[in-house]
Amino acid sequence: MDAEGGSFGLAKSAALKLSEMGERTKKLGSAMKDPHQQKRIILVIVCVALLLDNMLYMVIVPIIPDYLADLENEQSEHVHLVLHPNTSLANSTNEDKINKDNLDIQIGVLFASKAILQLLVNPLTGTFIDRIGYDIPLLIGLSVMFVSTCIFAFAENYATLFVARSLQGLGSAFADTSGFAMIADKYTEEAERSRALGISLAFISFGSLVAPPFGGVLYEFAGKRVPFIVLASICLVDGFLLLTVIKPFSNRTRENMPVGTPIYRLMIDPYIAVVAGALTMANIPLAFLEPTIANWMETTMHSTQWEMGLTWLPAFFPHILGVYITVKLAAKNPHLQWFYGALGMVIIGASSCTVPACKTFGELIAPLCGICFGIALVDTALLPTLAFLVDVRHVSVYGSVYAIADISYSIAYAMGPIVAGQIVHNLGFVQLNLGMGLVNVLYAPALLLLRNVCQMKPSYSERDNLLDEAPQGLYDTIKMEEVRKKKKGYSSGGNCLSVDENGFDSSKAQQSSSSEFT
Repeated sequence: MDAEGGSFGLAKSAALKLSEMGERTKKLGSAMKDPHQQKRIILVIVCVALLLDNMLYMVIVPIIPDYLADLENEQSEHVHLVLHPNTSLANSTNEDKINKDNLDIQIGVLFASKAILQLLVNPLTGTFIDRIGYDIPLLIGLSVMFVSTCIFAFAENYATLFVARSLQGLGSAFADTSGFAMIADKYTEEAERSRALGISLAFISFGSLVAPPFGGVLYEFAGKRVPFIVLASICLVDGFLLLTVIKPFSNRTRENMPVGTPIYRLMIDPYIAVVAGALTMANIPLAFLEPTIANWMETTMHSTQWEMGLTWLPAFFPHILGVYITVKLAAKNPHLQWFYGALGMVIIGASSCTVPACKTFGELIAPLCGICFGIALVDTALLPTLAFLVDVRHVSVYGSVYAIADISYSIAYAMGPIVAGQIVHNLGFVQLNLGMGLVNVLYAPALLLLRNVCQMKPSYSERDNLLDEAPQGLYDTIKMEEVRKKKKGYSSGGNCLSVDENGFDSSKAQQSSSSEFT
């Protein structure tokens, strides 16, 4: 009887837990019907996806070099004993030096492979996202990231690690682009869009900075697999949340989605090109310093391992401060977004030039904090500007324009691990930093081109003129078409009117209005 009573109690408690989970799911479902709660839940899902992507990008920094060195030593010792049992110590030392050079090349290629594949795939993912919406590509990205993280956990040779790293680039091309586009789509007001994108940038920064110590500690005490298994578990939870809350496969609205502007047309838009170039230039110092600054600190400052490991950690706080300040300033003066970006590039340039002058670890913290503060200004000001440019100059579909933003980042981080080391070897660390600083300062005036564009008002957009209620995101263009048909009997393929640099093309508007009444 006691056994039966115990089993009955366990079954009852399990049923209660299942009912509680059902109630929570129902609450999430009801929350998704409220537009305000829906936007919050979507922001959480996207921020977790961006956090995971950047943690996986940086978690290998303390793990892979040591792990590959161990693999290389095991292989070289075995080959040496079999083929050269009687070689001298001098020959052995020369072989070790060659092996170290080969290992550095392997690590550089492995680190860059993610950004290179992301760079190649992004033009296709942008078009794909524009065609089918944002939720399914985000789920694809999370799925690919989950698979790549599991491969990282159980990989035992360089080839498998390379495949895992490249797969992560494929997943990032889907997850990052669709995540930013989804935020821009749901948050249509400029102030709240800047705030939401600023929050996502804070998660990116947190993931990049917390991942190396997170990976290093778990690798040291629990082994190589544990950090990746933890990240894979979080990725699985985020994907499950996306499936249960947003339900991407049950959404039929995408069948009538508007046709977005092709990515090649967005690339030749001079305003979008200027923003994309600024994003690349601003992130080059960070991308080039990450693989080179540790060796420079070791040779010039004789820094300890913990100092090299914590180099970028203090920079997290000025990055968050930069995001916060830019969001507040953008809310008060949205027409000055170009100025905040230009100011950030000047700060990045000045900070980069002062890095080689530092003689101690304490002195080095200041310019690195300046670089991250400047990057926060640039990213937080210009990422919402891309969505704004699409709103007023093209169709309000954001997949391709944020694919361009992802391409901009990928260019910097694809070149960093490969090009930076060669520049330091051929020209020197000082010349590298001076060049990066000069490029940023010289590029900053190009953002003056955005001055007139940032003074446009969203009301110039045809979307806001035709919609009676507040726009709800990607599918508001469909609603706009319905309003056209009801009020004017107008039929179109879904494209918004084009606008000139002053905000509105009056000649085309007159032509379309005359055709409506004939």
